[in-house]
Amino acid sequence: MNFNLTNVFLTFIIYSFFGYILEIIVCSLSYKKIVNRGFLFGPWCPIYGVGALLILLTLLRYKYNVALVFIFGVLITTTIEYYTSYILEKIFHNKWWDYSNRKDSINGRICIGNMVGFGIGSVAIIYVAEPLILSFLGLFHRYVLNILAIILALIFIADCIYSFIIAYALRNRIIIAEELKTEKIKMLPALIKDKIKYINIKRIRYFKAFPNLKKKYNFELGEIKNWLEENSKKKKSSKKD
Repeated sequence: MNFNLTNVFLTFIIYSFFGYILEIIVCSLSYKKIVNRGFLFGPWCPIYGVGALLILLTLLRYKYNVALVFIFGVLITTTIEYYTSYILEKIFHNKWWDYSNRKDSINGRICIGNMVGFGIGSVAIIYVAEPLILSFLGLFHRYVLNILAIILALIFIADCIYSFIIAYALRNRIIIAEELKTEKIKMLPALIKDKIKYINIKRIRYFKAFPNLKKKYNFELGEIKNWLEENSKKKKSSKKD
């Protein structure tokens, strides 16, 4: 791999895109409906791009040993998945993926089934995907690749900022939903009114991207939505009067 900045970034984007496609396929088969998966709004899952880059940076030198690539590929990707889950949960007060219902899971963050899949994926990256991607990038002039990388970088950064803002707003709604699980429902108006400035946001795609999220707080989120709609109607009515 040619480790110049443009090649590294474009490689990151390519693997992030194919990771996004893989997530859609796997999750859609699991839920038996199309699930537009991903934390970001664009067609990319950065965790796959980061994992692929680390695999290339650390394991290309050991490509003569398939078993070594598989084992260390499992260790690298599993570590990334585990700590990404942990960090996102601490920041956004929610598990974006949860394997707790599986017997082979570790703290609901990783599972043996995925570990095996990541190991196979690591081997595929070293021996199949990377040579193809290098050949593909080699078809374009360096100037074209530089321009493409700049455009994609700007879009990616904007997506990260926007997604962080929306996810953090959702975090506050989830906190309120959890509070509602322990509060009497008659206290709902007072509870929401106190924090209305944090949750008055538009409906977002995360409930579709992560169906378990909505399922977990379905009743509480429904009550919040109903109260917000009623409050909105009252405000419009008072303005007319």
